[in-house]
Amino acid sequence: MTYFEQLHPWCIVRLLPNLQRIVVGRFRRRNDALAHCQVLQKLVPNAAYTIIFDVGQPQLEAKM
Repeated sequence: MTYFEQLHPWCIVRLLPNLQRIVVGRFRRRNDALAHCQVLQKLVPNAAYTIIFDVGQPQLEAKM
C-alpha cells in the first residue's frame, strides 16, 4: 500500500459485472467520499457505486 493510499483510506468503488470493481477515487474523510459519490450517482445514474474503508494488506517482514 502506497503512502498516498495510507493517507486516503476511504474509497469510492464502481461495481462492475462478474464481481469486478474499479476504484474511482480515494479520500481522507468519509464525508468527502459521500459527497463525491452523490455527485457521481447523479452524473451516471446507471452505474453502481459504493464506499469502502480500505485498510490495505498487512506488510509481512522477511525473516532471515
